[in-house]
Amino acid sequence: MDSRSLLSLTVALLSVLSPCLTRLTPRVSFPMGSPGRRLTLFSSPDVSNTTTLLLSEDGGMLYVGARDAVLALDVRHKDVMFLRSKLDWSPSEKDLEQCSMKGKKKADCPNFIRVLQFLNTSHLYTCGTFAFSPRCTYINSETLAMSLNTDEGRGRCPYDPYQRNTAVIVDGELYTATVADYRGNRPIISRHLSESSRVDLKLDDTLGWLEDPTFISSTFIPHEEKIYFFFSEVAREYNFIDKFIVSRVSQICISDVGGQRTLQRRWTTFAKAQLLCQAGSELPYNVIQDVDILPPAEGAPADDTLFYGIFTSQWAVNSGRSAVCSFRLADIKSVFSGNYKVLNRDTLQWSARVQEKVANPGECGLHNASDNALRFVKENFLAEDSVRPVGKRLTMVSAEHTYSHLTVQRVQGANRRLYTVLFLLTEAGFLHKAVLLPLGAHIIEEVQVFEPPQPVKSLKLSVPKGMVYVGTAEGVVRVPTFNCSYYWTCAQCVLSRDPFCGWDPVSRACVEVSGTQSSLAQDIDGGNVEDVCSSVSLTHKTRFGPNKLPAAPCPAGELVSVSLNEVVRLQCPAASQLSQQQWERPNSRLSSDLYLELEDGSLSFVATPATLGHYLCLSTENGYRQIIAIYHVKQKSSPMTQSPTGHTRTTHTTQTAASSGPHTSVRSWPKTTEWRRTDTKLSVTNTQVTTRQLGTNLTLWTESELREAVFPAEESLLSPRCPHYLKELVVVSILLVLCLSLLITMSLCVLRQRYQRKTSPQAGPLPRDSNRETPEEEEALNGNEVFNKHSGSPLHGGQSSSLVCNGTLTDSRQHLPNTPI
Repeated sequence: MDSRSLLSLTVALLSVLSPCLTRLTPRVSFPMGSPGRRLTLFSSPDVSNTTTLLLSEDGGMLYVGARDAVLALDVRHKDVMFLRSKLDWSPSEKDLEQCSMKGKKKADCPNFIRVLQFLNTSHLYTCGTFAFSPRCTYINSETLAMSLNTDEGRGRCPYDPYQRNTAVIVDGELYTATVADYRGNRPIISRHLSESSRVDLKLDDTLGWLEDPTFISSTFIPHEEKIYFFFSEVAREYNFIDKFIVSRVSQICISDVGGQRTLQRRWTTFAKAQLLCQAGSELPYNVIQDVDILPPAEGAPADDTLFYGIFTSQWAVNSGRSAVCSFRLADIKSVFSGNYKVLNRDTLQWSARVQEKVANPGECGLHNASDNALRFVKENFLAEDSVRPVGKRLTMVSAEHTYSHLTVQRVQGANRRLYTVLFLLTEAGFLHKAVLLPLGAHIIEEVQVFEPPQPVKSLKLSVPKGMVYVGTAEGVVRVPTFNCSYYWTCAQCVLSRDPFCGWDPVSRACVEVSGTQSSLAQDIDGGNVEDVCSSVSLTHKTRFGPNKLPAAPCPAGELVSVSLNEVVRLQCPAASQLSQQQWERPNSRLSSDLYLELEDGSLSFVATPATLGHYLCLSTENGYRQIIAIYHVKQKSSPMTQSPTGHTRTTHTTQTAASSGPHTSVRSWPKTTEWRRTDTKLSVTNTQVTTRQLGTNLTLWTESELREAVFPAEESLLSPRCPHYLKELVVVSILLVLCLSLLITMSLCVLRQRYQRKTSPQAGPLPRDSNRETPEEEEALNGNEVFNKHSGSPLHGGQSSSLVCNGTLTDSRQHLPNTPI
């Protein structure tokens, strides 16, 4: 077997042995413009490519680097972001002409701001591509006034607006990772604006310290006095035919001033190591996309600092997947303090170190070391070990979404426990909010923030203001980190499993968790509604238990008037994207020969006497069952079966959990529907179709609202309103007696003629009695008289639910549904 076949077999075996991925479905989805998730957008016709973001320390001012401009946005107000000042900084016509002469597209020649950092308390330091001739300048942070003199931006800012770079300013000095030439072939990590006797430093271009890197992020660790850079590059230590990309973390010390003879004006503390986002024997997710830092919890050691990164894979078996891995600072330090590989300058091959260790690469203070020690660190800058993720496992992995950016926050729940919340930006334009749990990640919601495609984006989190800012090509979108008021019942609040939100039994509202509230109902780990919300519904259970229910009318629900042989469609909007919908009838079972369940959860059937009556749509999520909708289907021509509609209770909500458009709360019916069954006996040819939606908003029955719907007032309980068919039964009985009498009479006449042996012709065959009801009609007449029997599928845990005319709609566990129509 040749090496190529062996490699193919190895990849195939790894793909088979890899564990199955858990589908990560956002519980709630908010399309762009949805009223259920209020966003704030700043955009201007003369501003574009607002993708470089910088937040002030208090979160009240957002500085934006755009195309040919720098903006200062006031974001202190809750519902609006307004432009406080704007600085126009664009190339001249001559600069644009020279850029075009270099063969660049006209759209790429403006000045794209790529470096935007606080230099001190009064000024910003800004660099832009400036028509493929980078420039840098100083800007007053209050007035956005630009200094008259500009600096050359080579080595500080990329030439190409689509090349990724990173920069950070520490003590007035700029540390950057970018490319230092027009063609983008000279990657460089350098220091600029060095103060006092310090000199600017950079990597030696001839040493091969970087191999075609893509720079991602950089961060300063104060107690280490080091800056860490994150990037991906081609790995020369592996002998692969194709280019093998790996993710790296590198470090430099801010105290470095270069060597005295060896490595003059070069880094003496540069070292790099591989970041290995891999679980078990799976192929690694080897291409890093973004990184964010999570400081340690209060009282924890500084070495517990975590770095969360998004990784994708260059392997076809993992194509389209994204993984999140976290790395502890203590593990990174341990790898950098270990052994290093040695680079053979003649063969450009890496090997394990066999010579005596003269110095510790990456150690601060090596600028005072001997020439022998500096030559050692010059050739030994790649750590032998790889940095493995926390727990040696993936934090989360998604096969459905490709993530490009992330930011992370630590949140204290109502139980005083700390939870990690990730905000992840997808390539499709959605912002995912996920909480990390012991059993895996749970995506609380997704919010659409822009329309794809968006080649360059950015993400900033303001913890003091509780906002996430997304920089896009069209403008800046602000998304609140929590949306507690959207969950209008205790069950919905608990099922969301949002660490920011808890149910307040006093105000009966889902509110933000704060340190002063200790009685909020919340279960982030399990989402157990039965246990958490039991105290909220205890009073209701006591007053309205099954043994204490007064005689009451049947809940009419949504009234649907149809004609016989008409196709009826009853819609059942999902309570969330994690819930499962189910239809039930209180007095008969749903036969597959008569009913079709559509892909969107709705029910379709032909209106016949056997299919008239009540229908219940139920939703089950995480073991909790609730009623979404109640319909009463009646025949138009039967005035005696009209049900009162005054009991229909509608709660106006802002947005359904499964809405599919910005201005609608319930999915509209598609023109062509895919059926679940193709072998049905139901015929819909030449029939009229009636589609019945549950109003315009998804409304769930709460306990109090269902009680009001079933028991609107005491005086209304004196007169029963259950539909009855007494008059119809009397008429049918009389007709039946007449038919039987006529049949007996005719039979006696035939017998008499036979005995008399008449020779006259016999009468023709007796006509079929057309007035006799079919079994289905008799079942409909008898079944709809009293609405007190339930034959649907069993409840969770093997229990069954029931609906009684003299009570209210409950399950056998005596839990009233919490979702009104």
